[in-house]
Amino acid sequence: MGKVSLAEMASKAQRYQDAGAEIAAVLEGETNFTARMATVVAMLAAAFEEFLWTGFYLVDPAKKDELVVGPYQGTLGCLRIAFGRGVCGAAAAERRTLIVPDVEAFPGHIACDARSKSEIVAPVTDRNGVLLGVLDVDAEALAAFDEIDAEGLERILRETFGG
Repeated sequence: MGKVSLAEMASKAQRYQDAGAEIAAVLEGETNFTARMATVVAMLAAAFEEFLWTGFYLVDPAKKDELVVGPYQGTLGCLRIAFGRGVCGAAAAERRTLIVPDVEAFPGHIACDARSKSEIVAPVTDRNGVLLGVLDVDAEALAAFDEIDAEGLERILRETFGG
């Protein structure tokens, strides 16, 4: 991403703040988990045109160590990802947000779309801390994501899913 000015950083933080407020307003009173996920990815993809792929991978209840694709915006996503495999699987296994500036340098990266150059993956948990899945966002630019993205996405996930 190179050097980013303070104004650009503040602008990105404000975009996350605005997107989070809009998501919360749209979802007010909606309790269906799928509807909430679909709305989050649609609104994030619309708010951040630099996002190439935005979507959820959910813990498969039948295979507690595997993620299955959920609602997303973008080209075809991988259908299943084992915990520990690729960025999504690593974030799920470690239960922490991973920022990957160059996906080619990430050991075991899974290339679902060759245009993806950088990625951020944040865990999604419920109010009890149970892992529900991960939110995966890819970009065509190298080093597209930073701590502002991590903080913004994590806040939206906490406010939307209670974790």
